[in-house]
Amino acid sequence: MSSVNTAIQLITREQATTMAGGAAANTCSPALARGPWDFDLAEALAGVPAYGPGASSADAAPASTPRQGQLPEEYKLASDAELDARIRAAKAALGERAVVLGHFYQRDEVVEYADFVGDSFQLANAALTRPEAEAIIFCGVHFMAETADILSRPEQAVILPNLAAGCSMADMADIDSVTECWEQLEELFGTEPDADGRVPVIPVTYMNSSAALKGFCGEHGGIVCTSSNAATVLEWAFERGQRVLFFPDQHLGRNTAKAMGVPLDRMPMWNPRKDLGGNDEQALQDSRVILWHGFCSVHKRFNVGQIDKARAEFPGVQVIVHPECPMEVVDAADAAGSTDFIRKAIAAATEPTTFAVGTEINLVNRLAAEYPQHTIFCLDPVICPCSTMYRIHPGYLAWVLEALVRGEVVNRITVEDDVAAPAKVALERMLAARP
Repeated sequence: MSSVNTAIQLITREQATTMAGGAAANTCSPALARGPWDFDLAEALAGVPAYGPGASSADAAPASTPRQGQLPEEYKLASDAELDARIRAAKAALGERAVVLGHFYQRDEVVEYADFVGDSFQLANAALTRPEAEAIIFCGVHFMAETADILSRPEQAVILPNLAAGCSMADMADIDSVTECWEQLEELFGTEPDADGRVPVIPVTYMNSSAALKGFCGEHGGIVCTSSNAATVLEWAFERGQRVLFFPDQHLGRNTAKAMGVPLDRMPMWNPRKDLGGNDEQALQDSRVILWHGFCSVHKRFNVGQIDKARAEFPGVQVIVHPECPMEVVDAADAAGSTDFIRKAIAAATEPTTFAVGTEINLVNRLAAEYPQHTIFCLDPVICPCSTMYRIHPGYLAWVLEALVRGEVVNRITVEDDVAAPAKVALERMLAARP
């Protein structure tokens, strides 16, 4: 099976009409076939940041979104073969001085150079196993590199090959909006614990959030969660608080709390653009989980109609989706879980099985290639990768690696101590909350 990037290039050049596996050959944006540096330049000229083509292209990027400077021309013009040779030579020269981390959602053309492949939490932990490394090259997005910087040794440099690789979901909750929300909730609930010692509200942030929000949780008795331990974290929070403020992903919060028995009418949504988040006081008083108005644009693309179509075309199909998908999609699926859960579920199938998977296309494509005994396809027939993950390209990886060989550190991600310290507290609480 060809890589997602290869398929996009072929479709864009109108040299293919179908993808392997029977998925319709169309992509959500022909601009995906262009080099990410085109978008770096366009944003610089416009003076306005954007997420680029792909699933998050319609999301508005805040003015504070990091932007990438211009990649040197030699990397833009280099052939795939030349970039491959340069990356491998630089890695060999650096040896154990550098470790490359590749997220599951990265394009295959980047993942092939990774020393570790995993989700954001697994990769942050993987970096800890290489304390001798002087540099950690994180082929993922900005919040992941921040987390790696928080957990790594101070002398280690964490590098993000393209600074424009952000996360639209993470940007949907910022420190100012969350602080304003918290102040309104404190005014409504007070700060005194109840007879059982539980405080009025505990903040819980998803791993897909800025270091500032992780720090906020650390300072306010809260915790970080991943998609794999969200239920355990909510149990932890309910033991300590009367209710939870969950941000930034409404869908993970809703799906997890619902599975734990929390009624939907006790999970109001907080819209940061409205007073009291658009709620009346009684709804908030009655709440168990207050959900932030945020979402993942990759997982928002999945719908029940896609599941119905898969079941009609492939009787007996197993539908597995990520819990960042909307509630009705999770309810209609056979199973829901983190990227690691999805991988393990497919790996555990002993008989040839058809799987329809609701998560990012690069991971689904890779699973289909890894397990050819199964029929594995993405629920969404349109090829639409994560916009921000797609900003990482082998050209940027070659650039940062060759700079390290010369003794230069470019695109370093650093979290200031006053944020890193409380953020580490919240992360350590998460590490202790094992499912």
